[in-house]
Amino acid sequence: MEDDEPCCHLLLDNETIISDDSRLNQLGYKQELSRKLSAISNFSLTFSIISVLTGLNTTYGTGLTYGGPVTMVYGWPIVGIFTLIVGLSMAEICSAYPTSGGLYFWSAKLSGDDWGPFASWITGWFNIVGQWAVTTSIDFSLAQLIEVIILLSTGGKNGGGYEASKYTIIGFHGGILLLHAIINSLPISLLSFFGQLAAAWNIVGVFVLMILIPLVATERASAKFVFTHFNTDNGEGISSTVYIFVLGLLMSQYTLTGYDASAHMTEETKNADQNGPRGIISAIGISIIVGFGYILGITFAVTNIPFLLDENNDAGGYAIAEIFYLAFKNRYGSGVGGIICLGIVGVAIFFCGMSSVTSNSRMAYAFSRDGAMPFSSLWHKVNKQEVPINAVWLSAFISFCMALTSLGSIVAFNAMVSIATIGLYIAYALPIFFRVTLARKSFVPGPFNLGRYGILVGWVAVIWVATISVLFSLPVAYPITIETLNYTPVAVGGLFILTVSSWILRARHWFRGPITNIDA
Repeated sequence: MEDDEPCCHLLLDNETIISDDSRLNQLGYKQELSRKLSAISNFSLTFSIISVLTGLNTTYGTGLTYGGPVTMVYGWPIVGIFTLIVGLSMAEICSAYPTSGGLYFWSAKLSGDDWGPFASWITGWFNIVGQWAVTTSIDFSLAQLIEVIILLSTGGKNGGGYEASKYTIIGFHGGILLLHAIINSLPISLLSFFGQLAAAWNIVGVFVLMILIPLVATERASAKFVFTHFNTDNGEGISSTVYIFVLGLLMSQYTLTGYDASAHMTEETKNADQNGPRGIISAIGISIIVGFGYILGITFAVTNIPFLLDENNDAGGYAIAEIFYLAFKNRYGSGVGGIICLGIVGVAIFFCGMSSVTSNSRMAYAFSRDGAMPFSSLWHKVNKQEVPINAVWLSAFISFCMALTSLGSIVAFNAMVSIATIGLYIAYALPIFFRVTLARKSFVPGPFNLGRYGILVGWVAVIWVATISVLFSLPVAYPITIETLNYTPVAVGGLFILTVSSWILRARHWFRGPITNIDA
């Protein structure tokens, strides 16, 4: 009987894949990608994109500036709960429509024949551009971290350390994207291994750092400081506590994004209509838990906020790097241990960018399969390993082009990557909005569904996205100048105008939304 067990598992596996392929055929597509991802693999890729170590470390300075401990400690669970609500609504729709197109496919099906093509066009472009901006932001933050590691390793800003130029940083960025494109050109089975390694690295890394850093630090903050100190000394001319708290929430919301990846990987996932939704929810839920622990642990090592944010400290104002560096330097007389800890963060960010390119490429593959992108026939091709190879390299190339704006103006670059949070969340909210309005009565749920609570959860999700879209478009400094203006509404508004204009002028004449690629 024991000898038969592998055969039984193989038969069950084949039956699941046949069922998945049949469901994909019903949705209008033939199976072109390799369906080898398990539930764990799907979760791992999404969890490594959310990447607590990436989001919280790169924006920790933002959290310290706007409110400090109170904003971070209490803002994180608030944002986490609402993010989980958005994720639950997306998971319900994902279960009904498990395709790589994800959001734009959902919008098309939920909006009906009349509005479907336009809804699909808007959602798809906000999704793909938002994803490219996410990859740009992730890999650029890794390039900046490498710069800080080199700076600290060569003596720090006050010890004659090497400060990389903006051209060196863009060179780092290009090299990182090149590696990500090469890794994403590998078969999905190997990519699955890297994804699981990335998830493990993120979880272990969080626990190591949240325990090690406050343990090593010679000076630790009191519980009163961590749970009650509200930093109003932001140097940005903002004194309203409510306003400061709201601006500080960006740290949490920037981190908790990218979980649409589970949907984009469904055509490569076994039992997709259940494991896709599970990937979304579990990645968000576990990220909320470990992220909260990380915030608490690291904040106990914070004692002097103005110094950590000072551009004249050893790390050049990079708050998290200065915390790590000082913890080891003050105890052992050398900051080498802190630099090694930054390396742990760097590897997590690298994995995050790798998984982000994976998600980007699947979205580009699906969107071009339906003819929505210029030269679509090129981008939806798959190679012998069933990898959308051209879409992989396209995603890496566009992310690099986005980063080139940093050479001209860091303000322009920040505007570009602001689409990573707001633009992407608008893409999340659109199909949910259509689900609770146009498709309120016609929506046919999949195996995972919210039952009678689906409409209520959906409305809460839409209202939250509308709220943060306004809040994160507010000025972040006063007086308002060209340098201090928040260009998020300009960038997101510009994308909206371009998308709608292209629809009115051209796309409405030929784009019909998702089209079947199954021969009659």
